[in-house]
Amino acid sequence: MKRPIRTALAFALAATALPALAANDSPVGKWKTIDDKTHEVKSIVEITENGGLLEGKVLQVLKSEHGPHPVCSECSGERKNKPIEGMTIMWGLKKDGDEWSGGQILDPAKGKIYKVTLKLEDGGRKLDVHGYIGFSLIGRSQEWVRAE
Repeated sequence: MKRPIRTALAFALAATALPALAANDSPVGKWKTIDDKTHEVKSIVEITENGGLLEGKVLQVLKSEHGPHPVCSECSGERKNKPIEGMTIMWGLKKDGDEWSGGQILDPAKGKIYKVTLKLEDGGRKLDVHGYIGFSLIGRSQEWVRAE
């Protein structure tokens, strides 16, 4: 009688662990953005999949030179002077081997849009976010840390 209970318990534990393991092979989830210079957490961004493409939305700004609830004053068009919290800042990324590419990312501080690639590191706990203009060799990378 004990053997079937152990087997059932083992299967139940394995079934609950699988979604957590699968989540680490995709950037989908919540991420802490880390400032390049101060190495402090600046915001929480949630990456979701929509129609096979990844997009990222700012859930919360934790640190800003413009106080709580900053707006995108440097942005143009429909984003001009809109709250950064709730704003989609990354879109159009699709899986390409071991990274995600083909998308764009907005730097709300500068109001500029760059091409972007994402690559998971450290077993899915860190995300290398590389923004660039033209060629990916020239650009800037930022490390995000999984918040979940």
